[in-house]
Amino acid sequence: EVQLQASGGGLVQAGGSLRLSCAASGFTFEDYDIGWFRQAPGKEREGVSCMKNGMTYYADSVEGRFTISSDNAKNTVYLQMNSLKPEDTANYSCAVGPCSLVLLGVAEYWGRGTQVTVSS
Repeated sequence: EVQLQASGGGLVQAGGSLRLSCAASGFTFEDYDIGWFRQAPGKEREGVSCMKNGMTYYADSVEGRFTISSDNAKNTVYLQMNSLKPEDTANYSCAVGPCSLVLLGVAEYWGRGTQVTVSS
């Protein structure tokens, strides 16, 4: 059973940073593309970032501010978020699936998210 558990969210002021973690289990971690979604109230789910075979991809809205990385030994993917803006406020969840789809907000598997709130 695929399980994805995100953590690390919280309340931060604009300009601040947070590091999200996602612990994955139930599949061979390095064999799959993995990334991050976010969804704000009243808005559609948005693909934020994805990584595939060491290549990383980002939505235009977070390019240059967010960094995705992974630790294959720990089956964990991270999202370092810097220079946070109020519009980054959303529930963030990690997702498994082709990066071409994850960046469109579509995935084969995704987990319970962690809330990020950025105050102005």
